[in-house]
Amino acid sequence: MSRRKQIYEGKAKILYEGPEPGTIVQYFKDDATAFNNQKKGTITGKGVLNNRISEFLMLRLAEMGIPTHFLKRLNMREQLVKACEIVPIEVIVRNTAAGSICKRLGIEEGQKLPRPIIEFCYKNDELGDPLIAEEHIAVFNWASPSEMDEIVNMTFRINDIISGIFAGIGLKLIDFKVEYGRHYQGEEVQLVLADEISPDSCRLWEFGTNRKLDKDRFRQDMGDVEEAYQEVANRLGLTPKSGTGEVTKLEIIKS
Repeated sequence: MSRRKQIYEGKAKILYEGPEPGTIVQYFKDDATAFNNQKKGTITGKGVLNNRISEFLMLRLAEMGIPTHFLKRLNMREQLVKACEIVPIEVIVRNTAAGSICKRLGIEEGQKLPRPIIEFCYKNDELGDPLIAEEHIAVFNWASPSEMDEIVNMTFRINDIISGIFAGIGLKLIDFKVEYGRHYQGEEVQLVLADEISPDSCRLWEFGTNRKLDKDRFRQDMGDVEEAYQEVANRLGLTPKSGTGEVTKLEIIKS
């Protein structure tokens, strides 16, 4: 059996050449990083859970007319996705103040923002993914004005959709990060949602208690990180039930 060709390895995923032209296999790792890779660790089973959670959300978004790179889940840790040219911009939506915006602007964590706001970062690990303005994007031609209009509109729609999904399971979507890619089909180019949507890229707080069920538990040494990711999957109905009707954990395969 021939070995797959690795295309790229990031902090949370490995990309391999797909079985057909124009496809990529996206492998979810258990590795965890924070603070621009200054803190590193392992969250056992994170890759399995993020694979399932991201699959679920990508499918729900596609049903609502959001184009995505997702094709299908291959196994516990891998997805088949469309090959894309990644736009070098991270798009962050903030509904409630948390994380870096609190430090930058002196805002108290948990403060509800008057309306959702979008921030942009230049996707460059060596530079620490610096915060940028739309002027930078235009000047350096990282995305065209029409692409930026599409990105902003699509991101606000994604926020509305997944905020509703999480509210339905008792979780507040505090903020999240998404990335986009250009999918080429002959002479046509389609902008699609890429990467993943999971507790790695979202802040999720429980209604009523503000208990955190996301990667902040790793960032802030809060403990019970694996249990938090598992609970998100449980609430979304992604974990099997036993014969007694009780929810059981996903079988975690380390590799």
